[in-house]
Amino acid sequence: MHTLLLADIDWDKMITPSMSLWEILIRGTITYWFCFAYIRFFRRGAGQLGISDLLLITLISDASQNSMAGEYTSITEGFVLVGILVFWDYAINWLGYRSVFFSKIGEPEPVLLIKNGVMQRQNMKKELITSSELMGMLREQGVEEFADVKACYIEGSGNISIIKK
Repeated sequence: MHTLLLADIDWDKMITPSMSLWEILIRGTITYWFCFAYIRFFRRGAGQLGISDLLLITLISDASQNSMAGEYTSITEGFVLVGILVFWDYAINWLGYRSVFFSKIGEPEPVLLIKNGVMQRQNMKKELITSSELMGMLREQGVEEFADVKACYIEGSGNISIIKK
């Protein structure tokens, strides 16, 4: 029986990058911005993540893996790539806090779904929210009927905010 010894580990391969760190930076940045733009402009959840949302995120991460990371083998490359993704996530949030322009890019404007008890069907259609889904979200907030709502918005975060009559 062969026991794993520290001498059996290829430390050089594990720590020394197999590709340029600049290439990793560029790959990570381009992939992050493409995924951000795709999700930001084509998807907005309605509060919680559903099964299709989780599936989409999983598939995007799998599909973007090779374009982002190439064929890296060292943990150094993995740390750099994760650092780049965390950097851009923080940078977008920071820029959104400091700049109205980046705030609009980072988070969509609220969309009116109910006005004075009347569903705004065009806005619901644009956000892909059915009346039964909207009613379920209202019940979660303790509202029993559309008529009880002065205004209801889907916020940029995907959460629902309600102003009762």
